[in-house]
Amino acid sequence: MAKRIKEKTEKINQNRDTRPFAKATYLRVSSSKVDIIMDLVRGKKYSDAVAILKNTPNKSASFVCKVIESAGANAENNKGLNKQDLYVAEIYSGQGPTYKRQNIRGRGRVDQILKRTSNITVILDEVK
Repeated sequence: MAKRIKEKTEKINQNRDTRPFAKATYLRVSSSKVDIIMDLVRGKKYSDAVAILKNTPNKSASFVCKVIESAGANAENNKGLNKQDLYVAEIYSGQGPTYKRQNIRGRGRVDQILKRTSNITVILDEVK
């Protein structure tokens, strides 16, 4: 069961992605709404992406902007990279847990309300 643990961990560490990234989980907006905003900044430079998101009047734009700024801060502080040399290499969202609420209706019936959440992941990379 615990055979070659050191070799396995070395292999995992060699294959690990070293690009700076940031994740935000359990955001109270559906992932389909976030996808629309993410298409605006995918592949853009870091400064352009932040400027676009700050001027987009959308709730999910503020969430995506925070995650991109967090990834930029991780790149600057942890990896020693310059923010002007970064671009949004990958950005994607997934569906998080769904909160289920009930709305009471007439004649003893109940309607179910689904409050969806999402998880956002941003990976930055240096311009070559």
